[in-house]
Amino acid sequence: MRSIRRQLLFWLLALVLLGVGIAGWLIYRQALAEANELFDYQLEQIAAALPSEPFSQVLGSRDTGDEGIVLQIWNRNGVLMYYSRPRAPLAPRAEIGFSTEHTERGDWRVYGAIVGDNVVQLAQPVSVRNRLAANVALRTLWPLIVLLPFLGLAVWVIVGRGLRPLRRVTSALDARHPEALDPLPDQRLPLEVQPLVRALNGLLERLATALDIQKAFVADAAHELRTPLAAVQIQSQLVARAKDDTTRSEALADLQAGVTRATRLAEQLLALARSEPDGIAATNAIDLRALLQDCVVAYAPLAQNRGVDLGIEASEPATVTGDTDALRVMFNNLVDNATKYTPRGGRVDVSLHVDEGHPVVRIADSGPGIEPAERERVFDRFYRAGAGANRVRTDVAGSGLGLAIVRRIATQHHAAVKLDESAAGGLQVDVRF
Repeated sequence: MRSIRRQLLFWLLALVLLGVGIAGWLIYRQALAEANELFDYQLEQIAAALPSEPFSQVLGSRDTGDEGIVLQIWNRNGVLMYYSRPRAPLAPRAEIGFSTEHTERGDWRVYGAIVGDNVVQLAQPVSVRNRLAANVALRTLWPLIVLLPFLGLAVWVIVGRGLRPLRRVTSALDARHPEALDPLPDQRLPLEVQPLVRALNGLLERLATALDIQKAFVADAAHELRTPLAAVQIQSQLVARAKDDTTRSEALADLQAGVTRATRLAEQLLALARSEPDGIAATNAIDLRALLQDCVVAYAPLAQNRGVDLGIEASEPATVTGDTDALRVMFNNLVDNATKYTPRGGRVDVSLHVDEGHPVVRIADSGPGIEPAERERVFDRFYRAGAGANRVRTDVAGSGLGLAIVRRIATQHHAAVKLDESAAGGLQVDVRF
């Protein structure tokens, strides 16, 4: 597992070592340039200090004072008169001025000059100058090299202190109860840690909202299932207590109707649970006209059994992107509601048209409709519009989930659902994509 602390320590020390190395090289080059100037001046001064008399008069009277310097003297006839180090691998002739000779034993810095009647050559190994420059650079850098371990320790401690807020956030999360979703405090935190804490708080807020929704859903579902299940239990007891075939048949019919209502409620609860996420499972190009035709054909026998005229009034080609199964559930709920609440002898018209490039599905019925004050509330879970003089229910009671499912699926597909009064005086539902 990677450690931010170790990585920072490694890279910081690596940068420090690189900086020390570059600084050492620059110091060495500067010291070498100064050493060359100094030693070249020394060679000039030594040459100038030699006497200008014939060499025979000063033989053995002078010494360079530096074992690293080699001295050769010729007379004007080119005869070598003096050689301080006969074994030094230098050229047997002098070159006036400064030059560098490359020999098997290394490079030499050579200075030649005419002093009186003599030709003087002074030479010094370049290694002497290099060694001096290296010593200067080392003496300059050795305090930094000695301090490197202490610098590494300081970096380790400072980085640890800088990462302490992350450890506090981690400890706070570890110590939390699974249901404790209140936001983490983001005060007194470094600027680099605050975005992480804010992101975590946003996630905790979304989780709290989702958990509240799920708790409310489970509570509402349990409440809604209690009534039909209790009715089924009573109806089953009536079947068991029936004393003749007629009574038993009536009780069985009521029991079957109760089971059907409980099954329908369970199916709607499952559909609503599946539509809870904000996203959709699949994104396919869907032919709305073909999908609506399938839904109408599927509900035609049920509508006929209820005595309702169900059909497609008008249909234009239109395509949307989304989940086919989810849209089928949405349209089935709308058609089911329309046929369920339309009295016998009424009609339900389904149409599809395109308005300014936006597909609009319209389902209009001739039923009792919904009062304007209740048109927004009917999208709430388990809410049922009040039954009044104009609110005549048919053979199947609602569960209050159909329109909640419709709005959820429509929102997932970036569609808007609008309730209005139809031309026949009933309810008109427009789904605009």
